[in-house]
Amino acid sequence: MGEVSLKVELLKHTQEPEDIIAMGAKLCYSGAEIEDLKGIPPEKRAPYIQGLVDMGHLSPIEHASFTFGVEGVSRVLLAQVTRHRVASFSVQSQRYVSKKSENTFGYVTPPAIKALGPEFVEKYKCEMDTMQCWYNEWSELLGGKGESTNEDARFVLPNACETKMILTMNARELMHFFRLRCCNRAQWEIRAMSWEMLRLCLQVAPALFGTSGPACISGPCSEGKMTCKRSAEVKQKHRELIERV
Repeated sequence: MGEVSLKVELLKHTQEPEDIIAMGAKLCYSGAEIEDLKGIPPEKRAPYIQGLVDMGHLSPIEHASFTFGVEGVSRVLLAQVTRHRVASFSVQSQRYVSKKSENTFGYVTPPAIKALGPEFVEKYKCEMDTMQCWYNEWSELLGGKGESTNEDARFVLPNACETKMILTMNARELMHFFRLRCCNRAQWEIRAMSWEMLRLCLQVAPALFGTSGPACISGPCSEGKMTCKRSAEVKQKHRELIERV
């Protein structure tokens, strides 16, 4: 397979997510009966949602959830994204899915290595090829018994090795995720995935995610002395994202 690239797809989401969140907001702050909540006009949903955000009353936002399919990412990213505890993950197993092949397993190449030039990209590829040979050899030495062999042969695979996953987060957790992982201080791979997830969310719920992103989008940088000092650049990127929706 060789080098792979990030791919993110929004597989499923709560039907009319902004509608159900607006229902929750209306119920909390009015004397409405349940029947009265149905059919809030689209033009009235955004003010309800913005009111929730302004007050920090985010529990109604949890009623909407989004499920993504992700591939072309490394085990490095997997270790980071699973730290987000309010989320559900289904990850392709290296135990049940063998990496034994005549071709190199799928792997991610860091941009910093690509920036060094073709010679170093080729060096990196050769190292991936070597690890594939190690994996194949251990698979044979351990008896080629499928699951019981794969679980030990995989120990020689690198963090660069590709994984695939399905992940689900509610909208409140997504806002938190975007705040942390769209930030320039986040690692480059999960940052790229986060911006792509935000782009997809904006297509179906622009009022809900219109101010989502790193902290500097809607206020001061939250990184203190660790700030990247590039907030103007980040805000421009966010504006361009909104304009493309």
